[in-house]
Amino acid sequence: MLRGALAAAVTPLRDGRLDTAAVGPYVDFLVSHGVDGVLALGTTGEGVLFTPDERKEIAAAFVEVGRGRLQVAVHCGAQTTADTVALAEHAASIGADAVAVIAPPYYPLDGDELAAHFEAAARACAPTPFYLYEFEARSGYAIPLPVIERLRESIPNLAGMKVSDSPWEKLEPYLLDGFDVFVGAEGLLVEGLAAGAAGAVSGLASSFPDAVVALVRNPTKANGARASALRASLQAMPFHAASKTALGLRGVPLTPEVRPPLRGLTADERTEVERIVRAWSA
Repeated sequence: MLRGALAAAVTPLRDGRLDTAAVGPYVDFLVSHGVDGVLALGTTGEGVLFTPDERKEIAAAFVEVGRGRLQVAVHCGAQTTADTVALAEHAASIGADAVAVIAPPYYPLDGDELAAHFEAAARACAPTPFYLYEFEARSGYAIPLPVIERLRESIPNLAGMKVSDSPWEKLEPYLLDGFDVFVGAEGLLVEGLAAGAAGAVSGLASSFPDAVVALVRNPTKANGARASALRASLQAMPFHAASKTALGLRGVPLTPEVRPPLRGLTADERTEVERIVRAWSA
């Protein structure tokens, strides 16, 4: 089972493809700052922008480099059940520590459709721990609580959820007894951990793991405010490119390249990231 502070990892790219050589140094950087694990190919990892074959290659690179050093969860959510099942099966076959799946975007699926989709994905990776990935702003709808209760009865390997919703009123109902919930919004971590959340899966931790590890280990209001302010400063720009640029400035040999239609930074935005990194280092 997953625990602690997990980074929602970026995906290193070079010339339009996975930069395999950068994965090792990137994981070294995350480990050096104390993260307990990573989620590969999630929202911060641009997962849905890659083909299924690319996603398998990226997942394998993170699992191979992370094995024995940190927990590696793989996001396998896709538009179709068939692709989701294939990705979940692959993640389990390469030794991923967990599989996460977001509700498919675009179509507002009903309870029966959602349950069948998640059940198929969970069966494909069993007995690997399976996590629902709740992010209403990205899928277009929330996973209803009755569906979750149904899945808890029908999926033996269902371990918990990653919940990226905010504000608190949208997160709190998912903090169910005996269910491991990982908070995605850094600004809700203090309250979430106090209410029984198992940890964080954080996009900010992809480039500033030290901010999130400190918050998870010592969830004070001061640490929460510091992480929230840092996240807001990066979120004011294209977040993926800003995170990768920050990593490069922090010594990770990783390009700022992102997968279109995401865009890179303007010159002024890069200058702002440089300022943010200098201020954090100071």
